[in-house]
Amino acid sequence: MDLIIDGIVQAFWLVVRGDPDVMRVIYLSLLVSGSATLISLFIGVPLGTLMALSRFRGRGFTLSLVNTGMGMPPVVVGLVVSILLWRSGPLGLLHIMYTPAAMVVAQVIIASPIVTGISMAAIAQLDPRLRMQMLGLGASRWQMLWVLFQEARLPLLTALMAGFGGVISEVGAVMMVGGNIKGQTRVLTTATVLETGRGEFGIAIALGIILLLLAYLVNLTLTHLQQQGRPQQ
Repeated sequence: MDLIIDGIVQAFWLVVRGDPDVMRVIYLSLLVSGSATLISLFIGVPLGTLMALSRFRGRGFTLSLVNTGMGMPPVVVGLVVSILLWRSGPLGLLHIMYTPAAMVVAQVIIASPIVTGISMAAIAQLDPRLRMQMLGLGASRWQMLWVLFQEARLPLLTALMAGFGGVISEVGAVMMVGGNIKGQTRVLTTATVLETGRGEFGIAIALGIILLLLAYLVNLTLTHLQQQGRPQQ
């Protein structure tokens, strides 16, 4: 119990005093996970919409890949990305191994299936007659899609929250491709693992509390936007 109380106190003072190392870790955590989430939205929402509205050869296989990807172990993602980005790997010429860019790549692979799956479910649950009505009124396909996104904006925000939650709390993949280098690739999750390994449980608990608070504040903001978008009863 004393360790938990000590961790809460340390978390408070680390944030209040603006500890440079902690602020740098928080900033990098938000930068990497935020970038990965946005990129996964640009990948997942169109792909999920395509799968919801289209019937094509191999759709069942693609759907099974998406469902598998939603539960894919992050350490497997880290292994695959490491092999691809290693100096002797097929993408080694990019020289981004052990950089934030490599961490973003790994997190995009983790978040994209989550966003795709939820987006597909969000669009698929809309009444098919709405699409027919829009096209019958002379709307273009782009206009029709825009209306569908408007109608599904609440579950699409859920996709955003789920994608962000899946990567901000991830440790295995970012540790493998980022290396947990101080001042360069160290984020809140990897810093927590490091301090735990050192036996600095107070600092580890403090970092864990900061991570939880950060995730809570981001999701609180998105939830507020989601609730504002709900129709009034």
